[in-house]
Amino acid sequence: MKFSNTYIIYPANKALERAIANSISMLSAEMAAAAVPDTGVAVADNFRFTRGNYEQHRFSSKVFESLREAIEVSLTVTPVTGTPAPNISRDQQPLAWAETQNQLGNILAAMGQQRRDAELFEQAIQCFGNALEEYKQEDSPSEWAATQYNLGTANQSLGRLLDTARPLKIAVDAYTNALLVWTREKFPQDWMYTMHQLGATLHTHGKLLKGNRQFQKSVVAYKNALAVLDADNYAPELTATHNNRAVALHHLGESEENPDRLKEAINSYEKALTVSMEQQLPIHLAVLCRVNKATAQNVLAALTSDTVLAEEVADEFEVIIECFSHALQPLCLRHCEEQMGKARSLSLATDKGVEACHP
Repeated sequence: MKFSNTYIIYPANKALERAIANSISMLSAEMAAAAVPDTGVAVADNFRFTRGNYEQHRFSSKVFESLREAIEVSLTVTPVTGTPAPNISRDQQPLAWAETQNQLGNILAAMGQQRRDAELFEQAIQCFGNALEEYKQEDSPSEWAATQYNLGTANQSLGRLLDTARPLKIAVDAYTNALLVWTREKFPQDWMYTMHQLGATLHTHGKLLKGNRQFQKSVVAYKNALAVLDADNYAPELTATHNNRAVALHHLGESEENPDRLKEAINSYEKALTVSMEQQLPIHLAVLCRVNKATAQNVLAALTSDTVLAEEVADEFEVIIECFSHALQPLCLRHCEEQMGKARSLSLATDKGVEACHP
């Protein structure tokens, strides 16, 4: 079946931010200065939270290539003169070498997302595999869990890019491994991020397989993540988790043709919208939640032949288009226009049906 077009919200990638922060000293002063993001841009990047797992807002992506080169040089066996940072020997500094592999892997994966390049993701996955040759669960549990998480996120992104199941299965296994160490009691924040990413992976896998069981598992994973989230400390993450859980419920409802699932999705979208508005997050996040919610309502209206709801949905999309066009990309605007037309058609068709029965 064809699922509705929906918008997933991705929290900022803290592992990528740390990778950049911990390796920036390898660059020259001039190159390091380029890592500062350009805050003088005239047009805000309204969709940066929807592009994928490797978005971060602390550093400029312009330094990815320079960091990649510097880190690769630091990992060479033969000492290289004139480099800002000393070479890191696996034999003499195995744990430092493993951490550097983690940094390189995150930067390669960010470049892979930026360029939609599967080979770069595969190189990142190899880096995380290298790190796991040195990190063991028994000796370095936190580092091992963090690397498993990184491995999961790179595979999740690769699976989404290639629309294939194998990397997604690897991602689920990697996140499950990380949760062996990152328990809710001892590491609530890491546990929450892992549960969120597990939910995202299972949802993607469910869409690929058209499998309700994966959607159901995704909903549970997101619900678990919500258990340790609050609006004051994790407003973007809370918004993303409510929204993404709603997307999983939305697609599950379509798959099952189940109005109750769709109603639950609509309620979850509403929670995401409320958090984003109350916490004054960027307005486009609230707009995306409204678009998702109205799309789910459109599906519900069609499934239940609810002409009143169809009229309300058409009006809602009209408001979104007229009032928030600045927060919509062209493809999103086209989606809203198509959904508005669909809702109007449903309403008119139902009205004509009623007139035919009662001339």
